[in-house]
Amino acid sequence: MGFVPGHRGPRISTDHDGVGGGVLTPSKKRWPNLMPFFVTIVVVAEIVFLGLLDVPEKVAMVHTWTSSFYSSASTVSSTVSHSSLRSAASVLPLPTEVYDSSGANNNDEIENCKEWLEKKDAVTYSRDFRNEPVWVSGLEKEWKNCAVRCSFASDYQSQKKPDATFGLPQERGIAGVLRSMESSHYYPGNNIDRARREGYNVVMTTSLSSDVPVGYFSWTEYDIMAPLQPKTEKALAAAFISNCGAHNFRLQALEGLEKSNIKIDSYGGCHRNRNGHVDKVEALKHYKFSLAFENSNEEDYVTEKFFQSLVAGSVPVVVGAPNIQEFAPSPGSVLHIKELSDVPSVAKTMKYLAENADAYNQSQGWKYEGPSDSFKALVDMAAVHSSCRLCIHLATKIQASEEKNQTRPCKCIRGSETVYHIYVRERGRFEMDSIFLRSSKLTLAALESAVLTKFNSVNHIPVWKEERPESIRGGDELKIYRIYPVGLTQRQALYTFRFNGDGDLRNYVERNLCAKFEVIFV
Repeated sequence: MGFVPGHRGPRISTDHDGVGGGVLTPSKKRWPNLMPFFVTIVVVAEIVFLGLLDVPEKVAMVHTWTSSFYSSASTVSSTVSHSSLRSAASVLPLPTEVYDSSGANNNDEIENCKEWLEKKDAVTYSRDFRNEPVWVSGLEKEWKNCAVRCSFASDYQSQKKPDATFGLPQERGIAGVLRSMESSHYYPGNNIDRARREGYNVVMTTSLSSDVPVGYFSWTEYDIMAPLQPKTEKALAAAFISNCGAHNFRLQALEGLEKSNIKIDSYGGCHRNRNGHVDKVEALKHYKFSLAFENSNEEDYVTEKFFQSLVAGSVPVVVGAPNIQEFAPSPGSVLHIKELSDVPSVAKTMKYLAENADAYNQSQGWKYEGPSDSFKALVDMAAVHSSCRLCIHLATKIQASEEKNQTRPCKCIRGSETVYHIYVRERGRFEMDSIFLRSSKLTLAALESAVLTKFNSVNHIPVWKEERPESIRGGDELKIYRIYPVGLTQRQALYTFRFNGDGDLRNYVERNLCAKFEVIFV
């Protein structure tokens, strides 16, 4: 039977707002002769509702979810608001349930609402990913220490289909995964739109707009916070460029800097004037500037050239990603040559910084004070390996497809007050935790407060805690950087998505019942 605390024979509200929830109506002593008739209706309604709740037990094993889910897959616009995310949660016909709060005070009512929602919104999935792994057919055997079990065996279970495969699948019901760290300027198939057209369901590239980004950045791969070393070389900058036929203007930029009287030591195959048999990072540590010139100018294509410069404490001078400032550890820590006409002004800045110790030290101040929150939020993503993030992505999609068949209230109504059931998880995790927001306090501040309260109550340790250098791990206090709907790309989550005030959040929660969010802690 439905949750009816302090049951005293309430009347059933015939009003239904179309989006579900328990309607709280105080009982009144009217028409006593008809009371048995109303009780009968209540019993019949409860039996019918319990029949509806049997849906989870009838859910079949889902192996064709990918073909149905991805049939119209496309990248999401870089400018996102709640209106463009309404399709993320389908609103099903929901039962009107009776919730009688007679004799309870307001706090008791709210707590009872929460307990009721926890019970009614519970979903029974066909798979427990703690025991049954996400299976991606590939070369790796199994990815351990992931939020879901994750197998990459070529033949995990012969009687089952894999959930996904690297490359295009040979049969329906299997997701095709494209994974590459190469620029689409050299490998056009890595372009996200083209990959979608060719039939790939999951795209893993350096683009933060891909489903599962695979960037070059990592706390464990690069000792980004390594201390500064004395700048002992006479040349202002060092360059390691070996591909002399790049698709951009990097060689012309190098020549332009030299014409502007910037002395450059070239260790690579192009314009070499120094012996190239050196440890690159160790060599860079003694130069004030490093020419981090990529072979193509593509958004988010930022390779080891840039991150090795950060490790070395040599100010990167970049030809490459047009959005390189999003990768900067602090404002003023990166010089960007967007086009050849920028060379003279960048050369002038290099000379100024080289001749003014205070200004140069300020550009490297992040080495002492720590990088910006935006930089930490970006690099922290790699604390969870891309293979694990792929499995989390697939498992999330599998569960989302099953939730469409569930009937859930998602909110509890008491007069003018509504309690919304919302779910949240940290980026890089899989399991969702419940939080509750009241309609009278459905604000961005209340959302942040509820998230912090929830995670602090379980002494949550951020997923990046052991990956970051100790000097920038911080204390035990959790700090929120972003909260965003599950399903957004990392480009949207980090840079473009914002709720446009409390009203925007309210509209999103009301249109996406049992809404799911991810949080990034810094």
